[in-house]
Amino acid sequence: MTKITSEIEVMITSVLDNLDLIQALTDSVTAFIKIEEDQAHWIGMAVREAVTNAIQHGNKLDPMKKVEVCYRMAPERLTVSVRDQGSGFQADKIPNPLEGDNLLKPSGRGIFYMRTFMDEVDFRTMPTGGTEVYMVKILQRI
Repeated sequence: MTKITSEIEVMITSVLDNLDLIQALTDSVTAFIKIEEDQAHWIGMAVREAVTNAIQHGNKLDPMKKVEVCYRMAPERLTVSVRDQGSGFQADKIPNPLEGDNLLKPSGRGIFYMRTFMDEVDFRTMPTGGTEVYMVKILQRI
């Protein structure tokens, strides 16, 4: 069982301007737990992609709907969950952005980035509605 040493939860409205707030918070979290700069950058990208998807695709840019972001910090791992209030989706139905017809499309890379930059990514349909993206990064210290 992983011992959580610190936890931060934040709830934002589904407005893209809030992405800068989430980026600043993610940067602060990775600095606080002393993650190497390059690794912190990729974690920030994954979190930003998850929150962007929650705002745009989950909550359909509805400012009345919220996105919850939770950072759980433990000595050996950082866990980030992002929850929206949308109608959900099936992650296995998302086309592979590296396949022929999808290579030149400007969208569809967010989930690919999350899976590339994080050690574990899971999509969960919440019993009360919405989707949760659960991401884990195993920490490699400098």
